[in-house]
Amino acid sequence: MNFVALDPLFNHGLDLGVVLIVIVKTVVTFAVLMIAVLFMVWYERKLVSDLQNRIGPARAGGRFGILQSLADGIKLFFKEDLLPDRADKRVFRLAPYLSAVPAFLSFAIVPVGGSITIAHHTTYLQLADPPVGILFLLAMSGISVYGVMLAGWSSGSKYPLLGSVRASAQMVSYEAALGLSIATVVVLAGTLSTRGIALNQAGDGPGGIIAIGAFHIAVPAWNLVRLGVVPFVIFLIAATAELNRPPFDLVEAEQELVGGFHTEYSSIRFALFFLAEFMNTVTMSAVVVTLFLGGPSGPILGVLPDWLWPIIWFVAKLMVFLSVQVWFRATLPRLRYDQLMDIGWKVLIPLALFWLLVIAAVRSESTRVAIPAAIGGGALLFVLLQRSMAVGRARIEERVGQ
Repeated sequence: MNFVALDPLFNHGLDLGVVLIVIVKTVVTFAVLMIAVLFMVWYERKLVSDLQNRIGPARAGGRFGILQSLADGIKLFFKEDLLPDRADKRVFRLAPYLSAVPAFLSFAIVPVGGSITIAHHTTYLQLADPPVGILFLLAMSGISVYGVMLAGWSSGSKYPLLGSVRASAQMVSYEAALGLSIATVVVLAGTLSTRGIALNQAGDGPGGIIAIGAFHIAVPAWNLVRLGVVPFVIFLIAATAELNRPPFDLVEAEQELVGGFHTEYSSIRFALFFLAEFMNTVTMSAVVVTLFLGGPSGPILGVLPDWLWPIIWFVAKLMVFLSVQVWFRATLPRLRYDQLMDIGWKVLIPLALFWLLVIAAVRSESTRVAIPAAIGGGALLFVLLQRSMAVGRARIEERVGQ
């Protein structure tokens, strides 16, 4: 079933009120994302310290150190800005923005709530809902690779260059598995709109109705269940690698690369890379919630205003995935680079392609013929890829042994 979810704000044309509402939504979205990033920096430090039996931030902002992120930002802003002699100055200055801006633009298409009415204009709690929102998301994810690559190349130093080459190879490798897992969602939902995908999960499906006393709560049909969990796991692993988060943080392997692609950066430009990493973490967690957990959908319990409940459910789901990212960082050891590439090319991509064929077969009209064909073809493809990669690895090991 296709869902049309274009913003009703533009139903009656463009006037001054509509322009002002769009400007206000842009400013509010940017402010909310910045606050979320500051919170995420503090939350990660505090949760990791709890998991490691430490205190964590406890100075700036009282005993819980709630203002530590703000203090660090102010410190970085007033530090000396460095520009290496061998650097390509224009590209060196541009690269941090190519990492930070795509993260904000990706968050702009995430639905965080239902609809509200402002000055007789009804609009969604979402900055933009383009009909090709998923393609826009993939485009922004691809552009962020340029920020990392150009930062290392323009520094004029070999260690940042090695870090950027390693980072770009990692991000491009996991981009394929990420895109294939998103394709399964698009095939099932029948739309490229992010709000349409969220509405698809809130509609009729295997969720059903749960009766609790006099209350009847509709359980949404999340893609997490409808797609068989596998695309969700693939997306979560690929997104973690795409963000260069532990255990895939090989671009900042201090034992080899000093500080990775941003070694030569300082002050506000280094802060932009730092900001981009945590902004991408928040954005990608919000995308996971939208694609697989129904976005802001959830039961309206009636205690609070109806328009507030979708925001509460969205924030609650978002906190789960932010906590999972911190949990990964605190518990999992860093992988070797060959292990990282093996997981991406030998496991995630064949499995994602196989599962996409299965979902496409289920959605097709002639499922009796298509499902066995898709399963057989996908299994054969998976075995052939595994076999060819194993043979290639054996030849490489044989040459290294010689």
